[in-house]
Order: sequence, then structure tokens, then C-alpha cells
Amino acid sequence: MHSCRRVVAALAAGALAASLAACSVGEDSGGQGGKPITFLTFETPNLTPEYWDAAIKRVEDRYPDITVKKLVAPTTDRTAYAKQLLASGQFPDVMIAVTPAGLAESGNLYAWTPDELKDFTVPDGGAIDGKVYQLPANTQSIPAVYYRRSMFRQAGIDAPPTTYGQLLEDSAKLKAKGIQPFVVGGGKDAFPTVLPLTGIVATDVYRKNPDWMLQRRQGAVRFSDPDFVAALTKLQRLAQPGYIDKRMVSLDYAATEQAFLQGKGAMYPMGSWFAAAGDKSAIKDDIGVFNWPTDDGAVLAAGYTGGGLEVNAKSRNLDAAKRFALAFQLDKSNLDNSVRSDALFPAVKGYTPPADTGPVFKATYDVWEQAVKADATVKAFAWETGGDALLPGMDAKVHAAAQDVVLGRKSPQQAAAFLDGEWEKAA
Repeated sequence: MHSCRRVVAALAAGALAASLAACSVGEDSGGQGGKPITFLTFETPNLTPEYWDAAIKRVEDRYPDITVKKLVAPTTDRTAYAKQLLASGQFPDVMIAVTPAGLAESGNLYAWTPDELKDFTVPDGGAIDGKVYQLPANTQSIPAVYYRRSMFRQAGIDAPPTTYGQLLEDSAKLKAKGIQPFVVGGGKDAFPTVLPLTGIVATDVYRKNPDWMLQRRQGAVRFSDPDFVAALTKLQRLAQPGYIDKRMVSLDYAATEQAFLQGKGAMYPMGSWFAAAGDKSAIKDDIGVFNWPTDDGAVLAAGYTGGGLEVNAKSRNLDAAKRFALAFQLDKSNLDNSVRSDALFPAVKGYTPPADTGPVFKATYDVWEQAVKADATVKAFAWETGGDALLPGMDAKVHAAAQDVVLGRKSPQQAAAFLDGEWEKAA
């Protein structure tokens, strides 16, 4: 299980095919006569090698005929890596959190049946043309805005903002006290820069038009339309006064997380998965959370259900791959550990999070549930994975556009025009 992971983690892209020969999907050895499958995972500060090993072993213990070889994506761009593996003839049997758009339509991913999806609360989550290729296993709020209560108090702020105007006012108060308002990174991982834009698009674009991304795919709307340009302008308004520190944009995901935990800023827009790291930190009781605020103060949360396991439709051991994926996704211990390790909200019928979760997770879950009960949720821009997703390859372009606006390299209008141009190329 470990040998392939070490090889993959050390690969240079040009050496991919040769170095992975020993990990080929099609090999028949390695299971004492059983059914070997490869499983593409990824590692983060929350999802450690030990986390994956334990989760895999639980399923192997249930199905002794299945032997799993773990592969680890060398960067956070799991989708690009999966496509590299596909191109080299070594597409994994099972993979997790790989965007199915493009891979599904080309016939490379297995389409789950309604019966196989019966245990999930959103069985059509992430559907592409009515078919589900990625188990809709988890919901995540994206972004939640984490904040340091002590820093807010120091700046004379009694409660988190509920309107965008208050967000600007609070940012000015924090900066006046010498406190960096936002921690927003990017670096080689790029995606942390898009979190404020995801929040703004939720409140200013998707709230008005929940089907905006579907309409973008149909050509009915464009990034250069007034609403989206206005969203980019709001991002610019956070960057120009220094509320978002341009120097921090060079920090990768792990360094960005540490910057917030080490007190280098008061607010940290990030996916709800940060709650796991927050609860493991020494400052967990000083961390609060709020949803990205709307202009009028109405409750709204952005999130997405999906992100689960996918199966190679052409796997030599398709039955074993399907059994593994469903068992991995529905195992209660795995679900509990996904809550504790990555602060996921399992979208599985009858499931409730364990009672021993920490205060940051509980606060994150509570603000999400408040929006759910108010029927005030929208999808998270740039995080959709089904037929409502960005076109393949566009996520990197969106990350780049957000960075360009924050760094002042492009105006909102220029960034929007860039995205429309890249969209036409991707289409």
C-alpha cells in the first residue's frame, strides 16, 4: 500500500509513465489471489497518511478479497493528476475529490445507479446530464469566515459583521489597530485566493440567479456581465486598502492556515474543513465563524454536496472498485473520522456527527444549519463538480484571475474579459 505512494509523491511529471509502471491499474498481482485496486488520494494537514491508511484498512478488513494500493496526488490539483494518469494508461480504479466534468462525459467514470445512491441525502448531487459519477457523500460550506474573537475585541468590534458594509467597517477598525484584517493566501496551491470571491459571488450573483453557472455553460450569461464584474470589484475593494495583504498571496495552503493560527490576521475565509485544524489548535476557544455577509444582512451560506469517491468505468476489477467505494463512503467510523479530521458534513441518511466534536466544528456546523433551515443556501462558485461546474481547466484560470485582481495586475473588467476568453478556449 505504501510503496506506490512514495513513488508517486516523488515523481516529476515527465517521468510519470515509467515511474508508475509498478503501480499499474491493470496488474493482477498483490492480493494473495484477491482483487487489487488502486486508490488515488491526497494529503493535507488534516488528512494525513495515517488517516487514509486506517480508512482503507477498515474496508479491506470487511472485504478480504480486495487489496488496495494507495496513490497520492503530488499537489492539490488532483484532477490534473488524474488526467495525467489517464493519459499514461494508469487511470486509478478509485479516486476521491477529482472533478468528474470531462472525465465523465468521455466515458471514463462509472455512473452510479439510483439503488447504489439510496443511502445518500442528496442522491443527485453533482449530477451531469442526470447521471451521478461522484458519490455525493459530503457537504462543505465554502467559504466560512473564521475570525479571532480577541482581535475583534481589541479593535472594538462586539460581533461579527452581518452586512458587507459592516465587513468593510470592521476591516478598517482592525487595520487602524495594526491588525491585518484578512489572511488570504494562494502560492503554488492557488485556490485559497478564490475564497473571498466565492463568498461574494454567492451573495451577489448566485443569490439572484442560482443557475448562473448552468447558464454560463449555455452561453446565456458571461463573466463580463455587470453582476459578475461587480463581484470582482468587491474583491478589489478588499485588496486596495490592504485588508487583503498582497504579500500573503504567495503563501501556499498549509502556510496560509498557519498564518491564521499564528495570529497574522483576524479573518480567514476558508472551506468548513478548516474547523478540524482549528479544533486541534491552542486557540480553538478564540475562533468564531460567520458566513460571508450579504449587502442587506440576510442569512445566506454557500456550499456544495459531492466530493466523494469515483470509480474507473473501465476498471479490470470494477465490482471490487464499486464495493470498496461504497463501503469506504458509508462506513460509520470513516464518516466519524472524516468529521474529526476534515470537518466534513456527511450527507448520509441517518447520520449525525459525533458528540465529541470541538467548538470550531460545532460553530461551523451551526451557522450552516441556520442557513439550511432558512432555505438560504446556494452553490459555491468554483467548487461545483457536476454539470454545474466550471469547464475543465477553468478552475486554474479563475484562481489566477482572483489573484490578479487582488495583486492589482488586472482590473475587475480585465479579469472578467480574461475569464470569458479562457472560457471560449475551454469550450
